[in-house]
Amino acid sequence: MYDCILVPTDGSREVERALEYAFDLAQLHNATIRALYVVNAAGYGGLPMETALEGVSDALRGEGQMAVDRVAELAPDDVTVETAIREGSPSQVIVDEAGPEACDLIVMGTHGRGGIDRLLLGSVTERVVRRASVPVLTVQVDPVDLEDRPEEPRLTAE
Repeated sequence: MYDCILVPTDGSREVERALEYAFDLAQLHNATIRALYVVNAAGYGGLPMETALEGVSDALRGEGQMAVDRVAELAPDDVTVETAIREGSPSQVIVDEAGPEACDLIVMGTHGRGGIDRLLLGSVTERVVRRASVPVLTVQVDPVDLEDRPEEPRLTAE
């Protein structure tokens, strides 16, 4: 049913909860996980002109590399992980990456780093749900739950 599962990541610990579901689905369907980090270019567009934009971009790409590498580290041995770092509007890049010929499913948390101040799904997740041409599995992330969880929890697929 699924050959490729797209998992957007921002490197936060909350994403790991969505990864549990993605990994279990990947194992059940022998699917590949595509970990995606989006450098939000608009996020640093308002910096003073004297700021070296290339340095900021490099720093954000480095953060992205750590985020997608973490997904690969957490993946079970029998799950293949591809990684990608893209620039642009996060929701648009996620939707584009999961186009009809690319991935069959998007798995993402209801909140990322800015989750506490968001109502409902969170702005990026909500836009992805509304615009994606493939199914989107949203995983509710409750920061309180994360405090009590072991370091690398896994769901058991039976």
